[in-house]
Amino acid sequence: MAGLILGIGIDAVDIERFRKSLERTPSMHRRLFTESELAYVAPKADPVPSLAARFASREAVMKAMGLGLGAFGFHDVWVDHRESGEPQLNVTGRAAELASERGIATWHLSITHTDQVAIAYVVAS
Repeated sequence: MAGLILGIGIDAVDIERFRKSLERTPSMHRRLFTESELAYVAPKADPVPSLAARFASREAVMKAMGLGLGAFGFHDVWVDHRESGEPQLNVTGRAAELASERGIATWHLSITHTDQVAIAYVVAS
């Protein structure tokens, strides 16, 4: 049935805590984020809030599918943007397989951040 909500996920990331994790473990950048995400945030004066929002998006996808951390790889879900600027989820690999098993064909994403927190809200239908 078109438009049926199959899952909702929300996640919030403390930006300063996330910043400290990235500083402590520089390899996290490449482990957590795709090249296109890193390229998108590179010109920003402070890319960490945007990265935190993208990390929250992955967590929100897991929650929308009723799964926990480790159910799929971090590069199986990433955020890019439509021409309008609207954020768009890309779901591939194991994450796409799990979504298909649950009947999920469409994803809706809203992300935001303040100086302190990044939030992602995902609806799976």
